[in-house]
Amino acid sequence: MTAHGRLAWLTPQELDASARALYDRITGGPRAQGPRAFALTDEAGRLQGPFNAMLRSPEVGSALQELGAAIRYRSGLTPRAREIAILELSVLRRCSFEWYAHEHAGRQAGLTAGEITALHDGAAVPTLDPLETLVRELVRSLVRDRDLDDGAFAAASAALGERGLMELIALVGYYDLLALSLRVWRTPLPAGAEPPFK
Repeated sequence: MTAHGRLAWLTPQELDASARALYDRITGGPRAQGPRAFALTDEAGRLQGPFNAMLRSPEVGSALQELGAAIRYRSGLTPRAREIAILELSVLRRCSFEWYAHEHAGRQAGLTAGEITALHDGAAVPTLDPLETLVRELVRSLVRDRDLDDGAFAAASAALGERGLMELIALVGYYDLLALSLRVWRTPLPAGAEPPFK
């Protein structure tokens, strides 16, 4: 078997029935439609990124991939705000695969090369609108403090409403979990991809 970080990298033919059902939901769901941030599989059909690990527990993996699909494709956050939040989290967690995947998704959502570079470097991004700037600040608080103080909560509630704030909290929790999984399993970047963090 081919290794993929700390895990065997399984082809579709090597999966049992429950893992194969999850594989089919991942590769046949919204992530596989339209422009993609990265190739979901390699040439042998093996899942890339966090999805290979999800196959180890199909019940948990199924719930996780469905949560991720809801955050990506059914939340009220604008595509730019969503990608800013994910990129900010990937910088704070130094998660190379998340940055790799969502740098491209950020470009698809309309982020400029200069905005992406500034996000990567932790610099100010004056071209972000007030909501996008707030989202970036909220992600920092949620990751670093695991909370929002009263001022941040009031600003978030006014700008996002309860639904938007719940979706942002879920986004941070989900991508934080993925970052942890990617780190623990030592999930590599696809062949030829440059590591974004030294």
